[in-house]
Amino acid sequence: MFSCWNRWGRSLRLILILLVMSCPLLAAATPAALPSMAQAAAPAAAPAAVPPGSNQLPTLPNVSVGRIGDQPVSLPLQTLLLMTAITLLPSMLLVLTAFTRITIVLGLLRQALGTGQTPSNQVLLGLAMFLTALVMMPVWQKMWGAGLQPYLNNQIDFSTAWTLTTQPLRAFMLAQIRETDLMTFAGMAGDGKYAGPDAVPFPVLVASFVTSELKTAFEIGFLIFIPFVIIDLVVASVLMSMGMMMLSPMLISAPFKILLFVLVDGWVLVVGTLAASFNAS
Repeated sequence: MFSCWNRWGRSLRLILILLVMSCPLLAAATPAALPSMAQAAAPAAAPAAVPPGSNQLPTLPNVSVGRIGDQPVSLPLQTLLLMTAITLLPSMLLVLTAFTRITIVLGLLRQALGTGQTPSNQVLLGLAMFLTALVMMPVWQKMWGAGLQPYLNNQIDFSTAWTLTTQPLRAFMLAQIRETDLMTFAGMAGDGKYAGPDAVPFPVLVASFVTSELKTAFEIGFLIFIPFVIIDLVVASVLMSMGMMMLSPMLISAPFKILLFVLVDGWVLVVGTLAASFNAS
């Protein structure tokens, strides 16, 4: 053991001696090497001369590819407007179409059936989207024929196309709005009685439309709940009279509610009632 320690000690002393001897050599060689290294690095480190007044940052091309009124619209601005419109599409689908009423009614129907997450949210949203497209298709066709198609054919300018395109949508929304909701939001906006449908501001129109859709959806949901609540009450009363208080009434009533819903062809009735509940514009 002592011989091993002696060998390690000799090795360490030899390494220390070599390090001490090499330090003066490095110190002597460093000043001589620094000037040559500085001279070699100097040409690479020298920045290129930039003339005064020149732009160093790249700019987007200002290409005029469209016009809004008398003002040209550049390509970057059109790209920004397109990305903004794509971002707002989900919100527009919620507040400017029949999607709100349809999805709320379908959600209340699933809750009344007591089936938990069956059908799943994806199935209900898909059904709501296709039913919304079916209800809104006449409105979209009017919007396309009145404003979008003439504008793409260079027959009208942008402002005229915007007015003609939004008129069918405004007519559809006004047909669903309750007068009390419209007057409430008109009072919030500080406006009096409007002279006509075209005089209603767009924010007041959207807010009134959303609240009216929510109220109508809850009314339809209440009517859907009534037969299923009656089944729950009957099942609960029978279980209480039989002394089966520990048995969940929801577990027993669920098959009867599903059976009743299937026998009366409930999906067709609900979807048909939803489609017919929208007033024609």
